[in-house]
Amino acid sequence: MAELDIGLHCRIETCNQKDFLPFVCDGCSGVFCLEHRSRESHCCSELALRKEPVKSGISLSYPCTFQDCDKKELLPVVCPHCQKHFCLAHRHQDDHECEKLEPLKPRMAATQQLVKEIVESKKGAPASKGRRGAKNSATAAKVALMKLKLHAAGDKSLLQSERTYFQVYLPQGVKDRSLPMFFSSAWTVGKVVDVAASLANLKNNNNILTAKKLRLCHPLSGEALKMDQTLDSWLSHPDCPLYNGGDIILEYLNNDCAGLDNVTSYLSQPQ
Repeated sequence: MAELDIGLHCRIETCNQKDFLPFVCDGCSGVFCLEHRSRESHCCSELALRKEPVKSGISLSYPCTFQDCDKKELLPVVCPHCQKHFCLAHRHQDDHECEKLEPLKPRMAATQQLVKEIVESKKGAPASKGRRGAKNSATAAKVALMKLKLHAAGDKSLLQSERTYFQVYLPQGVKDRSLPMFFSSAWTVGKVVDVAASLANLKNNNNILTAKKLRLCHPLSGEALKMDQTLDSWLSHPDCPLYNGGDIILEYLNNDCAGLDNVTSYLSQPQ
């Protein structure tokens, strides 16, 4: 009776062992015996391809290519326009001065020139009344917002659609009377206070029970905004809203103080 030919030989030439239950590698699809079934033991070609990017003594990471930035990311953050690697802080085109952003520069220059012309045209103009005055106020608000966007400081990782801009008037006695800043509309007032204090290098003792607290105050009513409310809730406030591109006041208040008595003393002082 003829013998049954069952099993396959190991692919390793120096082994060639016939195994009745051979193993098939899910990487290179080769047939191997029990001893050579692992990828390392038969030097799998798929394993070599996967290990190729890893250099000896260097951990797998992606360094930021922006100027002198030394940050690295565990996962690649590639600009879809210039195809270069960047950290999260420099991932946007304007943050890493993307070479593919060049065509937009003439448009920005034209925008700056338009702002300048509008500002110059408003100098010395008499105050308007009625509907014309409302139209001029809306134009002035747009111009103010455009100027803030050119110089405002903030977290550059925020999307443009999330940013809300303010001219932040700082506490009395501080050298700079006000600074342009932007924040996320989804942040609570408490977080806005912390970020504004950091940007202006102000002492922040809000975590100390007996100390005066840094508070955001409304530029018209002087009311101190509640710390747990969101900025977006004040932008859509039905009675006394805040405006994107408008003013806001940052001041140290006693714990029992509900707001400022005289907001004009802040807004009327020279910059």
